Amino acid sequence: MMTKPVFEPKSFTGRGQAAIVNVRCPSCKRNGSFHGYPEILDVGLAAAQIVPPGSPRTSISLKYGIRSCPNPECKEPLFVICDGQYKVTKTYPAEELDFEPAGIPARILASFEEAIKCHSISCFKASALMVRRTLEEVCGDQSAKGKDLKERIAALGEKIIVPRELLEAANELRLLGNDAAHLEAKVYDDVGKVELDLAIELTKEILKAVYQLADLLERLKSLKSKT
Repeated sequence: MMTKPVFEPKSFTGRGQAAIVNVRCPSCKRNGSFHGYPEILDVGLAAAQIVPPGSPRTSISLKYGIRSCPNPECKEPLFVICDGQYKVTKTYPAEELDFEPAGIPARILASFEEAIKCHSISCFKASALMVRRTLEEVCGDQSAKGKDLKERIAALGEKIIVPRELLEAANELRLLGNDAAHLEAKVYDDVGKVELDLAIELTKEILKAVYQLADLLERLKSLKSKT
């Protein structure tokens, strides 16, 4: 029978209790320096070791504890795990990729936010499905026609200002494959973080071009009219 790793909490240290971690808050989406959580006993960052099975002489050091968002309008608690050098390795809730939601229709925004959330917890297949759904919804919203998603994205490129090279590169993303066969061919079984990182960046640029650049141009024109 396989032996489970042994988790051995260690005593708190002065450095651990004073440690500040720098992360992006999963709740308010702002970057900040997270201090001890003020509403409860400050547990600081406790030191611990994980001893791998069959290797009692070696261990993996980590630090863990609760921190509070420094944003006075948020103050959400965050459980953090750091390595031996106090570098954050995981947070709960998980830290999410940054993007600007302004101007994006609610239905499309909900799909993309779900893709971002799935990505943050390494559920890459689920994230790929929601990225694809987001792009499908954008194409539908903009009446971009085509026999499959690749063709619809190409048609969308005729309506928005996006570097042609960016849309051409999208053809290499397997998760944007043929509509009729992408599930049967089990394309998503091979989708991982690298592909999702690129797909999400592509989607962010398309969302900017479709829903945010026009608003920026209008604001610039309005500013010019006042001078």
